[in-house]
Amino acid sequence: MADKPILILGSTGPSGICLLRELLHRKKRVIALVRPTSASKIPADLVSSNPDNLQVVHGQIDDDAALSEAVAQCSAIISLMGPVQESMSSRTPLPYPAFYENHVLPVMKKHGIKRIAVMGTISIYTEDDTAVFLRWILRTGVSWMFPAAYNAMLGIASVFKEEEDIYWTIFRLPMLLGGSDETAWKADREKGEAQAGPVGNAWTGKLNRSILAKWLADWAENEGKWVRELPALSS
Repeated sequence: MADKPILILGSTGPSGICLLRELLHRKKRVIALVRPTSASKIPADLVSSNPDNLQVVHGQIDDDAALSEAVAQCSAIISLMGPVQESMSSRTPLPYPAFYENHVLPVMKKHGIKRIAVMGTISIYTEDDTAVFLRWILRTGVSWMFPAAYNAMLGIASVFKEEEDIYWTIFRLPMLLGGSDETAWKADREKGEAQAGPVGNAWTGKLNRSILAKWLADWAENEGKWVRELPALSS
């Protein structure tokens, strides 16, 4: 399984592009499942310089045929899928919890794929977290102003906490900073490492996207790390 590609969901946003750059920099094979209308967002320099290590599969998030094609080839999944700016103010439920429960998890089990890292936010609490005023401000603000996004994050956590057959990790993100172009990624990835663990006094409330990409690439390389855990990441 180790020599099989890593499947990336949500690869066309800034964080997803940083992750593609990091994995390809490490000579990993990568599959990016993207909507046909979003395929052009993958930078041309990545596509042209990695013909053997980057495979792009086109499909919507509820396209089980495309999802199954991608999952069948992979060793692990990293998902950066979540509410985008256009849907943040929505008052209707967002589809992400159902997407994982009704599509991703069944397809993983069908193909015997055990490992997935899923994006969450610090709206999700764990029993090891301690009170931090900045976190309370951010979580309260999101719950009031963006209730659909807030509930989607809680829903994703609920889906995976009930899942005993998959080696899942929910990485809880703070405010993300930094660009995804090659110059920004190269400079930013040298600025340190991500801190991971419960929310506490050392949690800073921010994280550079290139540092996030390094942490996720490390997760992909270390099969026994953060299994069924919800680390909060920050700089």
